[in-house]
Amino acid sequence: MRKIEHLGLAVLNIDQAIKTFEDLLDTPCYKLEEVESEYVKTAFFQVGESKIELLQATDENSAIAKYIAKKGQGIHHIAFDVANIEEEIARLQAKGFQLIHQTPKDGADNKLIAFLHPKSTEGMLIELCQEK
Repeated sequence: MRKIEHLGLAVLNIDQAIKTFEDLLDTPCYKLEEVESEYVKTAFFQVGESKIELLQATDENSAIAKYIAKKGQGIHHIAFDVANIEEEIARLQAKGFQLIHQTPKDGADNKLIAFLHPKSTEGMLIELCQEK
């Protein structure tokens, strides 16, 4: 793992959250994107070498909607930048980590992604990201 790529924050209203974070970070949102396969709308902010990703559910059955219903708005996941996502998946599986995605899939912000199950990461949802 090379660095923290981004922190994913679950929000109820992405438009309101964008304004809040633009004011907080004193920088504009640089990208809005909808990931239809995940039923989520995303907004990205650059913060030094890392990013903040705001996530709003676009369907009541999405993972983000379920997360907010259970835990409220807040930090949803930590994403790590990796050089080779397939090698990292294989390395982590060999070490006994439970993966939600066995193979990489398309994610937001021009990334290939895979998630590790919180049961094997001390209760935290971890995302692996590789630039396409």
